[in-house]
Amino acid sequence: MVTTPQVRAELLAHAPDGADPGKTVWLGLQLTHQPDWHTYWKNPGDSGLPITVQWTLPAGITAGDIAWPVPKKIPIGNLANYGFDGTVLLPVPLTISDAFKAGASNNEIDVKLKANWLVCRKECIPEEGEFALKVPVKGSTAANSVAFTRALAAQPGPVLGRTGILPDSSVLIDGNAIKLTVQGLPVELRGKTLDLFPETPEVIETAAQWTQNWNGAVWSARVPLSPQRGNSPDVMPVVLAAGGQGYRAELKVQGDWPKTSTNPADAPVAPADSAPSLTLMAALLGALLGGMILNLMPCVFPVLAIKVMSFTRHADDRRGHRISGLAYSAGVVVSFLALGALMLGLRSAGEQLGWGFQLQSPVVVASLAVLFTVMGLNLAGLFEFGQFLPGRISTLQARNPAVDAFLSGVLAVAVASPCTAPFMGASLGLALSLPAPKALLVFASIGLGMALPYLAASLTPSVARLLPRPGVWMDTFRRAMSFPMFATVVWLVWVLGQQTGIDGVGALLALLVAGAGVLWSLTLKGRSRLLLGAITVLGFALLLGVLGRNVTRMAEVNNAPSTSDRWQAWAPGRVEQVLATGAPVFVDFTAAWCVTCQYNKKTTLVNADVLADMEARKVTLLRADWTRRDPAITAALAQLGRNGVPVYVIYKAGQAPVVLSEILTVKDLRSALASL
Repeated sequence: MVTTPQVRAELLAHAPDGADPGKTVWLGLQLTHQPDWHTYWKNPGDSGLPITVQWTLPAGITAGDIAWPVPKKIPIGNLANYGFDGTVLLPVPLTISDAFKAGASNNEIDVKLKANWLVCRKECIPEEGEFALKVPVKGSTAANSVAFTRALAAQPGPVLGRTGILPDSSVLIDGNAIKLTVQGLPVELRGKTLDLFPETPEVIETAAQWTQNWNGAVWSARVPLSPQRGNSPDVMPVVLAAGGQGYRAELKVQGDWPKTSTNPADAPVAPADSAPSLTLMAALLGALLGGMILNLMPCVFPVLAIKVMSFTRHADDRRGHRISGLAYSAGVVVSFLALGALMLGLRSAGEQLGWGFQLQSPVVVASLAVLFTVMGLNLAGLFEFGQFLPGRISTLQARNPAVDAFLSGVLAVAVASPCTAPFMGASLGLALSLPAPKALLVFASIGLGMALPYLAASLTPSVARLLPRPGVWMDTFRRAMSFPMFATVVWLVWVLGQQTGIDGVGALLALLVAGAGVLWSLTLKGRSRLLLGAITVLGFALLLGVLGRNVTRMAEVNNAPSTSDRWQAWAPGRVEQVLATGAPVFVDFTAAWCVTCQYNKKTTLVNADVLADMEARKVTLLRADWTRRDPAITAALAQLGRNGVPVYVIYKAGQAPVVLSEILTVKDLRSALASL
C-alpha cells in the first residue's frame, strides 16, 4: 500500500478458483482519493496524464490492458477533464499459459507493479508507487470479490454486444465539428442525455456545449472539434454513458479532417518543433558546440582549474602533457557515454528521466558534496591522499598520472552535465528519438566538445611553451583552489535543501563537519591518531545512523500557485487553462541544480524592463521546477523536443510555442515579447 496526503493506493487480487493455467485471475490498482482530488482516465481530456501501470510477472504469465470503468467529466473553468474521484479500482486480467510453473517452495505467483498517476485539485502532483503481491496458485483469493464485481460492472459494455467497428454507425466530419450517429444502444439509455467520452485525446472541444437528439433507437450528436486538435483518427472509439452506465462503440470516420495549425503536416515551422527535423549531422554539430560551451559553466571552474594546474606541472614534459590531455578527454567522453547509456536504459525500462536526472537524487547530491569537501580539504593542505594509501598504490599513482587526468574528466562531467548549454537542447531532444547507437553518438559528441579545448591545448606545442614553469607559486595556487571547491559544496548543499528541506541541509552539514574531523584525526601521529581516530570515526558513525535518513528524505512540497509572487507553479494543463482566457504564457523550465537556470533567474528574469513588458502584455508567468523527479515536466519537455533545462517557452493561443535560447538575454526576451 502507498499512502500520500492525496491518495491511498493498493494492489488487490481476485482469483476465486485459484491461478492454474486456463483460470481467470484479476489484479487491480485501487485508488482512494481524498475529497476534491482526482486522477485521470485513459484520455485525460484537456489536461492531466492517464494512470499508467508496469507489471513484473513470472514467465508464462502476461497482463492485459486496464479494464477502464466509465469516467466522470470534471469541469475546470473553460476546460474539462475525464477522470475519477472517490474510490476507483482498475482491474487487469492475467493470462496464465501452460508454460507457467509455480515455485516449488511456495506455490505462489510473485507479482510486482510500478504505477504512476497524476492527482489534481487546484494543483497537480505527480505520484508513483511500487507494489508487491503473492497470489496462491491452488488457494482462493476471493476476499476482494465485491470490489472486482463492482469494478467490472462499471466498465462500458459493447453496443449490440459487438467489438470492432460498429455497422450502421459512424463519425461524419462536418466542417469544424463531427456528427456522431450510433444505432443499437440499449433501451434503458434511449431518450436520456448522454455523456460522450472519446478514447482518442485531442480531437473534440471537451468543454464545449453540443447538441444531441434521439430518433427512435438512433442517437446522434454534433460536437465541435478542438481548435488545437492533435489527432485525426480513422476510427474513433467512444464511450456513451448516462447515470454511470456506459457502452463502448468503435465508429468509422467519414470525410476529411480539416487542416489545423497543430496537424503535423500543416504545422508552421517553430523553434519548439525544430528538434525532430534535425539531421543527425546537425545534431552532432550542435552537441559538439554545446559541449564546448559547457566549459563556461561556473560549477566546472574548480575542476578545470585543477586541470590547468596539471598542465602546468607537465610544462617541461611534452609527452606527459600530451598523455594528460588524452586521458582527460577519454574521461570526459566515457563519462558522457555512460550517463547517456544509463539514461537511455532507464527510459526504455519505463522511467521518465531527462538530462541531469542524476542530480534529482538527494543521494547523488549529498555524495558530490562529500566528494568536493574531501577534495577541498586536500587542496587546502589538511591531508594528502598518499597518507591513507598503501605505499604500492601511492607509487602506482605517481607512475600513472594519466589515471588522475582521467578521473578529473569524470569529475568535470559530474558537475557540468546537469545543465543544458546552447545548441545542446535540440540535439538531446533528438537523441531520445534515435536508435541507441546513434543516440550514443550524440552524447559522445557532447563529451568531445567539452574536452576539445584541453585536448587541443595538450597536443599543441606552442600552448605548452606559454604555460608558467613549476615553482613555489603552485602550492599557493593549489590552496587557493580549495575555496572554489568549498563554494561548489555550498551550491550542492543549497540544491539538497530544495529537495529535503532544512532538516536535510542540517544533517548533511553535520556529517561534513564530522567527516572532516575523521580526516584530520587520521593525519595525527602515534597514540593520538589511534585515540582521536577511534573517537571521530565512532562519532561520525553515530551521526550517520541518527541523521543519515534526513539527507535522503524528500520534503513535502506545495505545488499550489503563489498568491504573493508574480510567478505561479506550472502544472499539467495549466498552460491550456490560461490560454483559454486569451492571455499569453511564459514558462520557465528550471532546476535548483542548473547553474545556468539560476543565473538567468537572477538576471534576465528579474530585469525591470522585462517585467514591465510582461505586465503590459498580461503574460502569465509559470515556473516548472524540475529539481526533483517529475514525470509530468519530463513529458512536457519531450513535447517541446527538449530533454534538459533551462528551457524558456512563450505560448500564445492559436500559435506554435516559441522556445528561446538557453542563455537568456534581456534583448532576446524583450524581442520575443514584442511579437505578442
